[in-house]
Amino acid sequence: MSAEAPSEVLACPDCGRGFTAEERFCPDCRMPLVFAGVESPEPARDAAHEHARKIRPEFARGDLVRVAGGRNQAEAELIQNLLLEEGVPSMLRRSAGFDVPDFLAAGPRDILVPASGAPAALDALQEADMAPTDEEEYRVSGRHAMLVLGGIVLGGLLAALIAWTMLQAVG
Repeated sequence: MSAEAPSEVLACPDCGRGFTAEERFCPDCRMPLVFAGVESPEPARDAAHEHARKIRPEFARGDLVRVAGGRNQAEAELIQNLLLEEGVPSMLRRSAGFDVPDFLAAGPRDILVPASGAPAALDALQEADMAPTDEEEYRVSGRHAMLVLGGIVLGGLLAALIAWTMLQAVG
């Protein structure tokens, strides 16, 4: 008995609708059809194959958008694996200004997902209490900015005083 005998019925693994052997993809879900009654899927060949099986195709469309950030590579990979368990594909990128190769695993990372998966990613992160916080918390107050500016000015004056003192001692 051949694997593609016309008497065998194919089914969509996502919605469960049945199809004839001539069909290859479900017109509604766009999922590849499998033989009806086959319970166990083929085992994963390697880690990349297992990773690809977890991704839901409807979350893999659109441009990449930033949904979260991690303080280092380990934290970013934790978020990335959390999203993968929800079926959302993601990728990591070093945050702007921290793309120096000497940092290796240190430095913040951005987690990027396709636009169609962004709402699901934000929901998953919110359920895990890892959702990004409002940017209001990170706004610099006027008082804090003045303190930093004052420190920079005092440091410059101190450096100028030391340079002037050294010139007077030499000359």
